[in-house]
Amino acid sequence: MEQKNERTVDPQVEFLVDRIKNGDREAFMKLVAAYQQKVFILAYSMVRDREDALDLVQEVFLRLYEKIQSYRAGESFQAWLMQIARNLSIDFLRRRKTRKNDSLDGLDLDRADLATECEDPGRFQTGELIHRAVLALPEKQRLVFILHHFDELKYEEIADRLGIALGTVKSLHFKAVQNLRKTLAPSLGGVR
Repeated sequence: MEQKNERTVDPQVEFLVDRIKNGDREAFMKLVAAYQQKVFILAYSMVRDREDALDLVQEVFLRLYEKIQSYRAGESFQAWLMQIARNLSIDFLRRRKTRKNDSLDGLDLDRADLATECEDPGRFQTGELIHRAVLALPEKQRLVFILHHFDELKYEEIADRLGIALGTVKSLHFKAVQNLRKTLAPSLGGVR
């Protein structure tokens, strides 16, 4: 026999959710203001990086807005929202782990002691080298590369999102990978 815990249901939150379901953006902003700190704390506790946690907060509230119709009145809104935050944080950690294990289209980044092969091993870590190299790419190449490798979008999705031809996306990605190989090769032990 299930009993509802009256303390978990906040009438003010239920009112805001109803307004959001009817398209009220001001109600959405009030709900964001009420819960963003709690979502941030949860995300930060899982990913241990402030910037990633802030990105996750945005993603959580975007997902909330998209899925608000699936929230059932009478449930604990906070528990429902925190489950969304937990799930997105777990997905983020899985993607981050996968990215670390991926070989960047043929670049061998998982070799042991890569830092010892860098020109100044104490100054950079492999991730920092890659980050700097990606940031140094021309803007369109960088955008396509990030959308493909970090957001895990397919070429077709990138073309749709950016409003450019599929062939252009493939060409920009190819050039980005070539530029990264050229930039990273000296620092990563002569990888071609």
